[in-house]
Amino acid sequence: MNQQLNDGAFRLYQETLANAESWRVQIHKLANEATVVDFGVNTPGGIRAGLMLASICMSGRAEITLHPADATIGPWSQIQVATDDPVHACMASQYAGWPVKKDKFFAMGSGPMRTKRGKEHVLKSLNISDASPYAVGVLECDLLPDESIAELIAQECGVETENTVICVAPTRSIAGTVQVVARSVETSMHKLFELGFDLSSIVSGYGTAPFPPPALDFVQGIGRTNDAILYGGHVTLWVNAQDDQIQGIGPKVPSLASRDYGVPFARTFKKYDYDFYKVDPGLFSPAMLTIVNLKSGRSYRYGSLRPDIVSESFGESFVDLSHAAPV
Repeated sequence: MNQQLNDGAFRLYQETLANAESWRVQIHKLANEATVVDFGVNTPGGIRAGLMLASICMSGRAEITLHPADATIGPWSQIQVATDDPVHACMASQYAGWPVKKDKFFAMGSGPMRTKRGKEHVLKSLNISDASPYAVGVLECDLLPDESIAELIAQECGVETENTVICVAPTRSIAGTVQVVARSVETSMHKLFELGFDLSSIVSGYGTAPFPPPALDFVQGIGRTNDAILYGGHVTLWVNAQDDQIQGIGPKVPSLASRDYGVPFARTFKKYDYDFYKVDPGLFSPAMLTIVNLKSGRSYRYGSLRPDIVSESFGESFVDLSHAAPV
């Protein structure tokens, strides 16, 4: 299935270029003509930058918005994602399936550049490719990539370096926090893929998760952004499937089905010596999943929100003085 996802992401990059100053984004043209877009490494970035970064990561195939807090979860604003093309927005674009590494540089790569590379199992299984001349991607890291990293990405994607756009934000930044928490629908899609569910039957997706305060260090930042989805995320998927298929697979999707469920992610991460590959992969999914079956008209809900764990994860940074006497 050929989808020119990188064309859509490139158009969003051009919009970012036009608004770089007001969104506090910095554009760097490298010596080899590749473009690096800094959303929060050496620049403040912000909410608008984060919403655009998340949109680029999803190739413009989803709407990402910020909404008021859900009182049942806590006092934190909600990041909402809606898509009518969940397979391409999430699995072909947003999923962080490419470890970009060279020498001492390492970052998880996501965005539609992955379809140009085409080496991941999920892309081969879904028969997704992209004939766009551009490669646009997102890296989660604290350092801006240099010419050698841009050359690596261009070569892997089979494009010219001048057509390579690399968007970068650390998880501890505002923009980086937004783009990670905007992955609520993607986590459910990936979990369903791993469980063998037919993703082509999923026609629309909607997800919400609380917007955590950006952390000052890497581990805390990873912890809060993961907890936002694992314990505060609620995803709704509209599908065309048999009810017994949904009933058989639904209980396995939410994070509570994992052996590592039940404590803030930073604590789990520390237990495994900060090695992601030791954490149960089944943990990375939303706290609650609602599946609406368009074929039968029935809806199913699995999992539950855990505001207590969200509060424990985010809470050390939150001081509630709403009832304090005026000075």
